[in-house]
Amino acid sequence: MTATKALYVALELSQDKWLLACATAAAEKPRYRPVPARDLARLDQEIARAKQRFGLPADAPVCTCYEAGRDGFWLHRALTSRGVSNLVVDSSSIEVDRRKERVKTDPVDAAKLLNLLCRYHGGEGKVWRVVQVPSVADEERRQLHRGLKDLQRQQTECSNRIKGLLASLGLTAEVDARFSTTLAELRDWSGQPVPAEMRRRMLQEYAVWEALHAQVREACSEQERRLRTGTEPYLEQVRRLLGLKALGVRGAWILVAELFAWRGIKSGKELGALVGLVPVPYNSGRSERDQGISKAGNKHVRGLIVELAWLWLRWQPGSVLSQWYERRFGCGNKRARKSGDPRTLRKTGAGTRQPKQRRCGRSAPPGRNRKTPDGA
Repeated sequence: MTATKALYVALELSQDKWLLACATAAAEKPRYRPVPARDLARLDQEIARAKQRFGLPADAPVCTCYEAGRDGFWLHRALTSRGVSNLVVDSSSIEVDRRKERVKTDPVDAAKLLNLLCRYHGGEGKVWRVVQVPSVADEERRQLHRGLKDLQRQQTECSNRIKGLLASLGLTAEVDARFSTTLAELRDWSGQPVPAEMRRRMLQEYAVWEALHAQVREACSEQERRLRTGTEPYLEQVRRLLGLKALGVRGAWILVAELFAWRGIKSGKELGALVGLVPVPYNSGRSERDQGISKAGNKHVRGLIVELAWLWLRWQPGSVLSQWYERRFGCGNKRARKSGDPRTLRKTGAGTRQPKQRRCGRSAPPGRNRKTPDGA
């Protein structure tokens, strides 16, 4: 019995229109069709017409793909709900021509995606990397801490702008709840107050800072309220991680929401690759050097694990990981100690997956302030 041929469709997405490249085999000439962006009804029509064009039955399986990007995962969920086998592809894993100048157009990119899609379903599983798509609930769970980080970043930028304006007058002051009073008391080198227009601009910036500060406090309170009263399984994982010294509420929340709550991580190497902590050696002929870490993957977790690794050495010097680091790199110079960072980072991230085996000291209540790598 001969299996029914599948229709392969590569989607090249953009803001205004999508380009579809359709074929039934990698060696076949693609059929290109543009559709308006986000028009799913038109997309269904073009897929049906492509089946007729290639002589496929109406119930023939359809395999699609598109690059991960600003469109997120809503299209993946819409396609899978229609019975389509869809893949979301990591764009950095797609092979490209290594020449300095190369042709880049939507048809060329769509044809490349289509060729790789056919090869992937033909058995070449390593032609690219497929993104693991989170569920709607998992994606919702990540919004609180990501929004909090954005608010803190904007608040810092606002504070830096105010300090820059003060520095232009030869003044300095802390941007806090008393800044309005402090600004009125400031005097420059000649004993004069801050000029009126400059003061007005600073107060405008300070009004933005106050609004951001209120939103940051609200987000932090919501996070701690959920941790105290919530019953979801991921919150129990956060509470378990709080039993580790050097890890606070914000850091534990990010590790669980970004990694442990929904990703099936099987090893420390997989975790390191996920957050971009794998080494990138260069060893060709007589040339041999270390290019550092890949820095690919989840940036929200990578920065946290970097800080956590150093605080782990500080707050848990008697742990197995800290002793391993001291034996391996502690007696060397700064370069030798730095070369052990990626391995320590991967081991630290993997160690947080089993917090009960590395408990050290009493666990602090969820709402209590403690020294943490994320400033909580």
